Amino acid sequence: MQLRNLTTAAERRAFLIEKHHARLDQVSKALVDDESKIHCENLIGAISLPVGVAGPLIAVGDLVNGEFYLPLATTEGALVASVNRGCKATHDSGGVRVLASKAGTTRGPVFYTGSLAESKRLKDWISSHLPEITSKAHETSRHLTLKDITIKPLADYVFMRIAFDTQDAMGMNMVTIATQVIVQFIEVETGISCLSVAGNFDIDKKPAWLNFINNRGFTLWAEATIPAEVVKSVLKTSAHDIFEVWLGKCMLGSAMSGSLGYNAHFANIIAALFASTGQDLAHVVEGSMGVTTARVTDNNSLYFSVYLPAVMIGTVGGGTQLSTQREIQELIGVKTSSELAEITAGAVLAGELSLLASLAQGTLATAHKKLGR
Repeated sequence: MQLRNLTTAAERRAFLIEKHHARLDQVSKALVDDESKIHCENLIGAISLPVGVAGPLIAVGDLVNGEFYLPLATTEGALVASVNRGCKATHDSGGVRVLASKAGTTRGPVFYTGSLAESKRLKDWISSHLPEITSKAHETSRHLTLKDITIKPLADYVFMRIAFDTQDAMGMNMVTIATQVIVQFIEVETGISCLSVAGNFDIDKKPAWLNFINNRGFTLWAEATIPAEVVKSVLKTSAHDIFEVWLGKCMLGSAMSGSLGYNAHFANIIAALFASTGQDLAHVVEGSMGVTTARVTDNNSLYFSVYLPAVMIGTVGGGTQLSTQREIQELIGVKTSSELAEITAGAVLAGELSLLASLAQGTLATAHKKLGR
């Protein structure tokens, strides 16, 4: 008997229980969605993750303006408490200014040409047939718009990086289908074969300077100025001490290690928000990249900002349609991917601020001893 021959989650659980004497009672109870609507092969059930709430976060952006609560799915003790403290510090300081720009979801096919001359021919052909290529892509979905194509020959290979606007979907499936149609059109017209529809020039689910510089998904910014009295009363430290930790850790420590994350822990907040709102968890990789900025002002307040170059996020499709994740999106109060992106920027700033303050204060270990063990 093979799992693929079994048609329901209950049948698969029964098979595994009999064969391996497994206990799957809780996995069964955690499954609350109609399994016919779940995109997971050989489904046997679901798992649960604790969800805590931080906030309220005051976020002011082009699309959002108000107080928002942040549901964070995590098994790490102290994380929600830390983000919550960052929310209070920024709340008492007038809130966080947030910005989000849609860079586009990318797919990057690679072609084998056989020679430099053929690589040049392919590059020139693509460059001179962009309207036809765009038309082919748009035939695949009314929710997709081709934004840009970058072409990079390397010896007898040619790489393309195609960026799409996928509206409120994160859109990887959408852009993969569109890209497949594009490469088939190119193959027919040029006689040059595509080796792979995904040639790592996307660059998908991997840290890379290309995404850092040219961006992917959403590009996010957030900033706040924390008065000296709030730094002291809420964060229990000083702007100067936070600045020194930021410089030594986020800047110099990241440079010494060759990190693509010049930050303290973007991935913590990105992962917790991704899990709670139904995002593709592998895209935490791109979300871990970015730069934190800190500066002491003339009146000893703390200017604090975060920049995230490549956040892959959506409110339509995939895991965002699961019932629990849909409830979380409703709790946050967002409907569009751009709104969720702006809230994400503010959440990352709150978490980043609190951790650097804890490090400056010297309480990281005691907080985890108290809340994480």
